[in-house]
Amino acid sequence: MSSTEQLPALTPDDYPGLFQAADAAATRQQHVYIRAARSRLVLVVAAAAFAAMTLPVDGTDLFAVGAALAFVGALVVELAVISTRPDRLWAESRTLATSVKTLSWRYAVGAAPFPAGSARADERFAERLRTLQQELPDVPLSQHTAETITARMRALRAASLAERKEAYLIGRMLDQQDWYQTRALHHQRRARSFRTAMLVAEVVGVAGALSEALGITGLTKAGATAAAVAAALVAALAAWAATRRHAAKAATYHRVTRELGAIRDGLDTDLDEQQWSAAVTDAEAAITREHAIWHATRTT
Repeated sequence: MSSTEQLPALTPDDYPGLFQAADAAATRQQHVYIRAARSRLVLVVAAAAFAAMTLPVDGTDLFAVGAALAFVGALVVELAVISTRPDRLWAESRTLATSVKTLSWRYAVGAAPFPAGSARADERFAERLRTLQQELPDVPLSQHTAETITARMRALRAASLAERKEAYLIGRMLDQQDWYQTRALHHQRRARSFRTAMLVAEVVGVAGALSEALGITGLTKAGATAAAVAAALVAALAAWAATRRHAAKAATYHRVTRELGAIRDGLDTDLDEQQWSAAVTDAEAAITREHAIWHATRTT
């Protein structure tokens, strides 16, 4: 093929309707979980700030009331997360979408368990999708009308081995490498930002605590407040960093990028249909391995 525009490569719109529904569910549940985690930490920091100050009005400390309300708000958010488990639904929805995606590529490029020339490939593919849904029954799927096997999937499967190989190398392997590399750099930047923010908060806390300890005129009360708020902020930032796992994700994504590069080099060789099927199976296993680890961290 002379250009990538001629390749019958797959895009997200070319995957089965089940992928579209699972992908949308994963996005929704991720947003719910991240918003809840962020809200809870903001409320805890706000409670600490209110608790460190006083504002008496008619015998009632309004800041104390504010602290109580902030803690109640954090408790309500936490109970909502425990009862609905958006983190678990996010993980299961993403697992379903990822599984459908890998099966779609295996079908489209003629890899096991749907090798080229198989008379029952369509039937096996539909069976595997039904099995996936049965294994993950709690995924909140919306209605979808897209085909189980799309026209682009059929067109790619009907192409020559050379065309399927080129489409897979560019549309799947190179695309995944780019995604992992981009996400690795994103998480590196975020990890540095959080480390910087925590260092600043810790310096503020030290300064506040020392001003209180030394009894510096005019700064004693403010120092105590700053120290209390800084301590809560450091704890919140640490909890948020643990939730997002930026540093760990950056390291993992860099490793997967290198691993996929090596696998792509192996795929870009002279292979027959049987060798191609086995090579794609190995490549898809490498792609899904990282997701399996991520899924385990979200469901335990």
